[in-house]
Amino acid sequence: MPKVEGELHVALVLTTRGRAKVLSVDTSEALAIEGVVAYVSAADVPGNNVTSDGEEVFVTEQVYSVGQIHGAIVAATPEIAQQAAKKVKVQYEDLPAIVTIEDAMQQNSSYGPGKFLHKGDPEGAFNECPIVFEGSLRTHSQEHFYLEPSACVMRPSGEVGEIDVYVGFQYIKRIQEEMAGTLGIEQNKITCHTKRIGGGFGGKSCRFLHYLACAVAVKKTRRSLRMCLNRSEDMRLTGHRESNLAQYKVGCDDTGKIKALDLTVNSNCGIPDSVASGLLAELLFIVDNVYSIDNMRVKGIMYKTNLPAISPMRAFASIENMYLIESIVSDVAVKCGLPQVQVRETNMHTEDIPLTYFGLPIEDFDNFRTCWQECKERSEYVVRRREVDAYNSQNRWRKRGLAIHPLKFNTGAYPIHFHQAGALVNAYIDGSILIHIGGAECGQGLFTKMIQIASRVLGVSVDHIHIKETNTDITPNPTDTAASSTSDIFGMAVKEACKILIERLKPYKDAKPEGTFADWTSAAHLDRVNLSATGFYKTPGLDWSWETKTGRPYPYSTYGVACSEVEIDCLTGAHHLIQTDIVMDIGRSINPAIDIGQIEGAFMMGYGYFTFEELQWSDAGKLITDGTYNYKIPCVMDVPEKFNVTLLRNSRNLRAVYSSKGLGEPAVCLANTVFFAIKDAIQSARNDAGLMGTFSIDTPATPEKIRLACGDSVIDFANKTI
Repeated sequence: MPKVEGELHVALVLTTRGRAKVLSVDTSEALAIEGVVAYVSAADVPGNNVTSDGEEVFVTEQVYSVGQIHGAIVAATPEIAQQAAKKVKVQYEDLPAIVTIEDAMQQNSSYGPGKFLHKGDPEGAFNECPIVFEGSLRTHSQEHFYLEPSACVMRPSGEVGEIDVYVGFQYIKRIQEEMAGTLGIEQNKITCHTKRIGGGFGGKSCRFLHYLACAVAVKKTRRSLRMCLNRSEDMRLTGHRESNLAQYKVGCDDTGKIKALDLTVNSNCGIPDSVASGLLAELLFIVDNVYSIDNMRVKGIMYKTNLPAISPMRAFASIENMYLIESIVSDVAVKCGLPQVQVRETNMHTEDIPLTYFGLPIEDFDNFRTCWQECKERSEYVVRRREVDAYNSQNRWRKRGLAIHPLKFNTGAYPIHFHQAGALVNAYIDGSILIHIGGAECGQGLFTKMIQIASRVLGVSVDHIHIKETNTDITPNPTDTAASSTSDIFGMAVKEACKILIERLKPYKDAKPEGTFADWTSAAHLDRVNLSATGFYKTPGLDWSWETKTGRPYPYSTYGVACSEVEIDCLTGAHHLIQTDIVMDIGRSINPAIDIGQIEGAFMMGYGYFTFEELQWSDAGKLITDGTYNYKIPCVMDVPEKFNVTLLRNSRNLRAVYSSKGLGEPAVCLANTVFFAIKDAIQSARNDAGLMGTFSIDTPATPEKIRLACGDSVIDFANKTI
């Protein structure tokens, strides 16, 4: 955005302790720097310094994590603001911090007793199982690492304390309502604008304190302000994927059929618990994947630590819990001495209309079965399995692995009130169309699909349809752009608005069927017909109750299958992704080019999670991996040599617009095939070393972990030497 005259810049002063008392804050040196206009702190907040999550906008007396906000420097240039922010001196009295999930569990630092869902009698079933074993699994944190760090421009406007907020955010309703509380004004005086976002993945949906701090600075200075976080600040302020410690007990028979499973997932949620309840729900609803287990109990407990609060991240709670159930199934196969594919197929639902372990009918499950068979055939899994085994028998220090895994992804966020959307569609007398929606364009092709939907309903070329920014003035109370459901709900809202316009134009179309859309809108305008229509949609049939543990918590499932092959170097731990084949059921695609791109990008994000992305904290709760120099994401050289994506044909989905399905997130989960292919390769290396049976390797499968897991004579010698 162009600057305006007199515009100033904001830099934040962040906490540097995981838990401490604030003894003093000295801003004298910072304020003495030429070009510094003001220091903004809790004393300047005109409204409430505490958000609806119970979190302070500006820290006052006690610090609970690194990266909270002490205050904000307002200066003439961003360089001066950053320089001054570093000159603010804060004295602390350090207090004991809880950082790890183990410490939180030991000290019972939780957000409550947790929740559980169950089916049958797992404890009784264990007594009848010939094979029973226990284990634990870990999943780690991940950074969103979108292209553009968080930024905003805020300007005072109007005569009664109005403020315009230009921000790249997925959930501007949340900014509007929290900002109103902080500034002590009504929401109708705050207008939030979002044209598009340079990547979000959930990191721009619920962590917003830096924007509230900037708003207070606007209120204090009455000037236009601009703020852009650097990468390190963004990583400390916007949250991350949660880490988990899962403990399980599983019982099966000699065929690999799982008869009983008791699983407890302990999640490190940081502080505060802004999304912990949503995480807990997603965990419980998705963990069974496509498997039928007669006796199953799953419990989730959210723990409070002195790390920054987690935030939703692409495939929120799904990628982690898909990994958990697939790890358990994999270990069952090893314990039984059976092929991985055979055990997976043994445990898949066989009913025409199967039920989840909490009793929800799984619709269109035949689509999954078709995906499974098609992926096996297209990937030539049976032939390649023999080839991989033959390669491994002839090579000691280079091994290959192959894995094929299923996916049932629950599309749509919990809680249910997220499933609503509004749209405004305006027709002009020249035949052009203008669309406003409450969803944010994050690079996922949302605006393109909305234009396509309007074009289809109205019969107008896409060249004559334009979509404007997301704006709380025009589409009030917009829901979060999240959970792969935004195209579903806003697409239906656009469709409803367009249908209203078509109905209003029908008399003029009937009177002049050979005319153009411009002819009909012109005639309607002369006849004083309203050419602006509002569409609203709420997803029907969602009625989940935690009291009765019955009902439908999400609209539908998206299915997929992936097969991946890797090669590892047993001496260095390096790996190479040779080939990935994906078959996805996405209903009837509105835009196949966009959808295939989304599948490919999602898979690569999941690949980074499972192989080398890893956030690390110090014992005091400080993020160590806080920049591009020590946190790495996949690049173009990491893409599989052969990458085949197929969309399932002849599929439909009656629960979404034009029978399509949401797909921004599901393929993230399918990247677990890379991890398990690596594990398959390691298993071959271990067998050569005489190490049979199950083994543990935590995510991500970094070169160090791969090398150590191979467990050969070199590792034995090193261990004895040490």
